[in-house]
Formats: sequence, structure tokens, C-alpha cells
Amino acid sequence: MAKSELHFTVVSQSPKSYRQFVENGVCEGERPDLTGGGLLRSSVGWAGLKDLRKAGLRVKGDECILGDSEFVETVLASAKEAFEEKYLLQFQGMDFDRVVSRVSEVLNMTPDQVTAYGKSPQTVKARSLLCFWAHRKLGMTTMEIAKQLKISQPAASRSSKRGERIEKDNGFELIKKECIKA
Repeated sequence: MAKSELHFTVVSQSPKSYRQFVENGVCEGERPDLTGGGLLRSSVGWAGLKDLRKAGLRVKGDECILGDSEFVETVLASAKEAFEEKYLLQFQGMDFDRVVSRVSEVLNMTPDQVTAYGKSPQTVKARSLLCFWAHRKLGMTTMEIAKQLKISQPAASRSSKRGERIEKDNGFELIKKECIKA
């Protein structure tokens, strides 16, 4: 069987397989262990969610991470590392303006050039690195960054993604590892 024929067979059978899966699930009836989603279950039902809302807390999700133990441990370790780095940087006085200064330093530009509006390759590179560091290292939202740079939120998000590649390809660091003191 040719590769394209195999692909067509698999794709054409997928809706049939899914339909059968759903029909089998319907026959099982309602299962309390699957009712309400993770947030509802972790909040101990609707009453628990209402209590949280009355207390002024808006909850959009619960702490559930799907995957095997190794994957969950990796995600948690990564999240802990990012959390610690973010607060350590803030403790050391790193804010948006200092990130602008650092970008200007590593790219040999002025701070005004880093935040300038334009599409020259150097400006795009600088703002991308700025967006990445502000978003992923400081924990600023792309909305906050967009307001600072007077660009749209999607533009800030795309810039942050480009900035990650720029950091990696050039070996740039917001703060050199040996300079980070706990």
C-alpha cells in the first residue's frame, strides 16, 4: 500500500472510529468521576466556585497537568525555575526600562532605537528580544508590553516568539548567570 493510500485510509477511518468511541461512551451513561470538569471537581462543586467568586477570586482552571509522572515532574520543575527567576529578577530591580537598557547594550543601540516604531531589521530584532525578555523572564503580559511599545497584542506575542529564537541563536542573556545572586 502506498503512503498516500495509507494516509487516506487512516484519515477516512478516523471519523468512524471516533463515532464508535462516542457511542460506546453514551451507552455507559453518566459517570460522576467525569462530570463537571477538573475545575468544578477541584472546587468541590458549584457551591465552592460561588464561594471563590464571592471572595473576589476568579478561577479559570485547576492545577491538573495531564501526562505521565516524568512529564509532570519536568513541567513542575520548569515552572518552579521560571517562577524563581522572575521574582529574583524583580527583587534585583529588573523592570521594563532596565530590559530596554539591556537590549540596547547587547545590540549596540540606544534605548530609543530599541523602542522605536519601524520595521528595519535591527529594530525588529531589538523589539523582539525586548518582548521575549519582558514576557518570558519578567512575566509581563503581552498586553502590558503592547501598551508600552504602542503596538497590538498579537504583534507583541509574535515578537516574543521571534525574540526567543534571537536569544538562543546569539547566546544573549538578560542577566549573566554568574551575576544572578539569590
